[in-house]
Amino acid sequence: MIHAETANRTASLPPRTHGTGLNLFHVFVILLSLIMTVGAWQFSKYQIETRTEARFAVERDQVLGLITARMQKYEDVLWAGAATVESHGADITYNAWHTYASTLQIDKQYPGISGIGVTHFLDEDGLPDYLAKRRLERPDFRIHPEHDQADYIPITYLEPEAPNAAAIGLDLAFETNRRTAALASRDSGEARITGPIVLVQDAGATPGFLFYTPFYQGSVPATVEERRERIVGTVYAPFVTRKLMDGLLAKELRGVRFSIKDAGETIYDEHAVDDPLNDPDPMFSEEVLLSLYGRTWTLDMRTNIAFHEANTFAQPTFILLGGLVIEGLIIALLLLMARANQRSIAYADKVTAALKHESEMLTDANRKLFVNNEELEQFAYVTSHDLKTPIRGIGGLAEMMEDDLEEYFASPDANPDVAQNLGRIRERVRRMNELTNGIMEFSRIGRHAESETPVDLASVVDALRSDFAVTPEQLQMVGEIPPVGIDTFSFRRIIENLVSNAVKYHDGVRDLEIVVSAQVSDDRLQVSVSDNGPGIDPKYHGRIFEMFQTLRVGNAPESTGIGLAIVKKSIERHGGRIVMTSSPGQGATFGFDWPLARREPASFTVSEAA
Repeated sequence: MIHAETANRTASLPPRTHGTGLNLFHVFVILLSLIMTVGAWQFSKYQIETRTEARFAVERDQVLGLITARMQKYEDVLWAGAATVESHGADITYNAWHTYASTLQIDKQYPGISGIGVTHFLDEDGLPDYLAKRRLERPDFRIHPEHDQADYIPITYLEPEAPNAAAIGLDLAFETNRRTAALASRDSGEARITGPIVLVQDAGATPGFLFYTPFYQGSVPATVEERRERIVGTVYAPFVTRKLMDGLLAKELRGVRFSIKDAGETIYDEHAVDDPLNDPDPMFSEEVLLSLYGRTWTLDMRTNIAFHEANTFAQPTFILLGGLVIEGLIIALLLLMARANQRSIAYADKVTAALKHESEMLTDANRKLFVNNEELEQFAYVTSHDLKTPIRGIGGLAEMMEDDLEEYFASPDANPDVAQNLGRIRERVRRMNELTNGIMEFSRIGRHAESETPVDLASVVDALRSDFAVTPEQLQMVGEIPPVGIDTFSFRRIIENLVSNAVKYHDGVRDLEIVVSAQVSDDRLQVSVSDNGPGIDPKYHGRIFEMFQTLRVGNAPESTGIGLAIVKKSIERHGGRIVMTSSPGQGATFGFDWPLARREPASFTVSEAA
């Protein structure tokens, strides 16, 4: 910022002249930049291998993350299927399962999955009832193949059915990998995958696996014994590993190839010799163990030719050439900056002088405006104060007239309009007193001592109950806040005005209920005063905060129209604002914020704005 005295001193300096050549600092910058360029050239030779290894790690972790995320996505859909079956009492029908599976849009949302189905755990005794129920849905349903196991785990449903027809009714207990994973899922209550298998519906006889999630009868069992006793079946999905990985991440977008082995058996392999990007001598290779749902896959990961070509050692040379080009640009830029320096300083001197002149003019205008505001406030105060004398005189005359006419009023011939008109004079005197008091208070806002003893809002509310003769149920306090120590006089008057309005304008339709609530937010106190009165139409919300504006309706008491103007001015003086929420018949809520910590009053001069 440029202060006024700085501007004066600057304007008085003689014109400054500068040469257009490079100074010592510029030479130092050029030499330092050259040293850094050469250093970067040397250091990049060491960094290239570290960066390349990090890129391999990123690609490796990306592949692992994609496989894990894809399997978690399939696990989620299987658990959703299990929840669907359990929602049907663990006995979902063929049509209901077909409808549910159709909503999944497996071919679009879950690439790599061959289908989603339901299996059931049966023993010899339960087999006849199971077959009878299934044949009511599909008369040609049968369990196959035969085996010598004590339990049966037939595939009951599998959608989409057409490409998976060969698997319908297949008893998974006939083969060790299928049976072992299904029993492990049953006993653990968790998702499990099988070891390598060949799907009966896969004409290509390529390696694949099954994915199970169990569902039980009743609540979730807690022990292995309970799981075995209450198992109903599993929701499962068959996978061809090749299709799963093809949908995972396109090989042409990766710099890493990998193969997968499960228990020593290869279930997926990208290290084909005929692959045009296969690198017989990869820059990096690593075997990674990945634990998934009860199985451990071994991933053999190797970089390909594309990765090799993208990470050559030509980069240091490019760094050196680029650095030298930048050096030339820096030298040219510094020369241009040096030549422009003198013109810039001359222009700055000119702007500073103009700014100083403008600052002096605006400072003088601010001073005059401050004096005018002080005079206007003093005029309003003195005028209101001086008006009180004739008002009191009018009130006194009215009282004397009433005393003089006391016998007249008691006579049967007395005109009632006389007494009524004298009453009107007294009422107008009272209103004029309130009006002049309000104007005086409005003009003196901010002149009360701000070093008062801190005040507790709860004690203010308690005092107001006594002042307005209301009960704690009619005037409630909500929230515990620290004492307020900033301009407590104005703070009290704001609460008094808002509560007074709520009491004064209550229409009696329902029992009076006023709620004063407060809470601390940062360094300010958020206060609201709500009532259950007649409410105010939104089109008048802005008007009620203006001086001498009232909304008197029917028999409501008259008002000076100054109270809410005082409230608004007091709040805004402390950097806050007041808002109102109300509609006819719904009561009204006034909310405002008040500082808890003292701040220095904002001051501004143009000379400090530059």
